[in-house]
Order: sequence, then C-alpha cells, then structure tokens
Amino acid sequence: MPLKVLQAFGRPILRLVDYLGELGMLVGEIFVSIFRGQRRGRQLFEQVAEIGARSQVVVIVTGAFTGAVLAAQVYFQFKIFGLETVTGGLVTIAMLRELGPSITGLMLAGRVGSAMAAEIGTMKVTEQIDALRSMAVHPIDYLVTPRFLAMLIAAPLLIAEAAAAGMIASYIVGVLVFGVESAYWVANMGKYVDLSDLLIAVVKVLSFGMLIVVISCHQGLRVSNGAVGVGRGTTDAMVFSSLAILIANFFLTLMMQWFFPAELVPT
Repeated sequence: MPLKVLQAFGRPILRLVDYLGELGMLVGEIFVSIFRGQRRGRQLFEQVAEIGARSQVVVIVTGAFTGAVLAAQVYFQFKIFGLETVTGGLVTIAMLRELGPSITGLMLAGRVGSAMAAEIGTMKVTEQIDALRSMAVHPIDYLVTPRFLAMLIAAPLLIAEAAAAGMIASYIVGVLVFGVESAYWVANMGKYVDLSDLLIAVVKVLSFGMLIVVISCHQGLRVSNGAVGVGRGTTDAMVFSSLAILIANFFLTLMMQWFFPAELVPT
C-alpha cells in the first residue's frame, strides 16, 4: 500500500521535475543564442508586429472593461463608508500592480502563446525544423530567440496600453456615470501612485512574457503524432502558460511588496 501511494505521487512529481528541467535547458539555449547566435533582424521585426501590434485591440478592450468593472465594484463598496472619491486611486494601483499585468499576460498566453506553439509544432511534424538544421540554421536562433526578444520589447508597451485603458474607463464610469467629483478622482489617482507601481507592472509583465515564450515554444518543439499532437501542444501551451502566470504572479506580488510596499497614505 505505501509503495502504491509513493508511485501515485512520485510519478507526477518526477514528470514535473523533468518538464522543468527541459524548460531550464531551453532558457539556457535562448541566452546562449542571444549572446552568441546569429542575429535575425527580420524575424525579430515580424514577431514584434505579431506580438505587439496585433495584440493591441484585445489587450486594450480587456483592460478597459476590467478597469470599468473594478471602478463600479469599488465605488459600490466605498460609497457605504463615504470614500467614493478614493476609488480612482485604488483602481489605478490595482491596474498597475495586479490586474493590468495579469490580464495582459493571460491575453498574450491565449492569443500569442497558442499561435507560437501551433506554428512551431506544425513545422516540427512537417520536418521543417529538420530542414533548418540541414541548412546549418539553428532552430533556437531562427524560431525561439526572435520571439523571446520581441516579447521583451512588446510586453511593456502592451501593459502601458492596458493600464491606461483601464484607468480611462474607470474615470468614465466613476465621474460620468456615478457622478464622483472629477478633481478628487484625478487627485487621488496621482496621490496614491508612484514610480514603484510602474516598475512593478513592467517587472511582472516581462516575467509573464518570458514564461509564455519559453513554455509555448517548448510545447511546439516537443510536438509529435501529427495534427493531433499539434492540437494538444497548442492547448497545453495556453493552459500551462496561464497557470504559470497565475502562480508566478503570487510570488512576484510577495516579492514586490517586500521591496515596494503598498501604502494607503502616501509619505
């Protein structure tokens, strides 16, 4: 009986350790490629357009409605205590520290991560990656590194757009819909927010972006079993990336709170 229990728990743990080891090896190959590999300017530009420009609409719309819903809920609760003017400050902090990076990461995992896994997985099953190797082109240099660097470029811009859209939408809801005094709303937005909140947003979204690229490209590179494998790899890329974002967000929040504590009353 104890042996069966150990086997039941041990096998998933060993698979997890093996999977994390594969991700770690891929990260190492990416950094070797960045510093020693061949520069792929055209592929980098194409991936910046794919990850950044073509993700703007979904990120902005999601950020706007997240900010609007948060403003409404916070207003309803704070109005009970006569603190409705503080809603703007709280929504701004939440969009920068938590919701903005999280929703941006999740949207990128769904739109960009799944596309990366599907494209690379299709190349794997059709032996295009083997063809690259036969032409002395390293697959990491050509397929993974440009996506990794493009994510580092595009992610901070996307979080800025998502957070800005959320703050503008919250202003519209709070001031124009619920009638909060505009001057108090804007004053509290600036009163409780500083550069540390912006830094937290950038650190989080860069971390989430790197997780998305590494996990999604890894899923694409390990695809097998034809079209069925591509579909499974695409789904796994989105699911694993989303889980990794949520788990990483918890630990990053604790770490960022240690270095940049959130304060209700500014010093």
